[in-house]
Amino acid sequence: MPDQDDLWVFAYGSLLWNPGIDVAETRRATLTGFRRRFCMWSIHHRGSESDPGLVLALEPHPGATCTGVAMRAADPVAALAELRARELISSAYEEQSVTVACDAGKPIEVLAYVINTNHVQYVPDLSLDAQAAIIARAHGGRGPNHEYLTNTVAGLRQIDIEDPDMSYLVARVQQIMAEGTS
Repeated sequence: MPDQDDLWVFAYGSLLWNPGIDVAETRRATLTGFRRRFCMWSIHHRGSESDPGLVLALEPHPGATCTGVAMRAADPVAALAELRARELISSAYEEQSVTVACDAGKPIEVLAYVINTNHVQYVPDLSLDAQAAIIARAHGGRGPNHEYLTNTVAGLRQIDIEDPDMSYLVARVQQIMAEGTS
């Protein structure tokens, strides 16, 4: 567990555009051995138990990298409580201490929320088109699944990160939604 006096958190998805904590500092950072992927059923925030959506998770994958942001919490104790309430709503995410390489400065030990690959909400083998079909229709307590996707891609682009899979998903979801209204 990272030092709670100086808590850094790795943001790779919704934490980019909706951190939910006071952030004192950010650094662009890259995590190796994991990839950003829609591989977790969302039964609370972006879907329901009867009609699950998908949310991003860090999925272990040999040779992969995931670029995001290391965020230093202004109030580590409050941040950790807020993040745990938000991210650990089920045991689908595991809280892990990992080291990220930063574009500026030395590597940082950060807190990351990684998919529990043994959890029932883990969905490892969906194609991008299958992901897009789910994201286009799902809706949960925090809104439509497609908003989660588009907000995340906008957050990535604000820090000059282009993720080809995410860009494909945005285009495909927009196409599916347009076909549904014609």
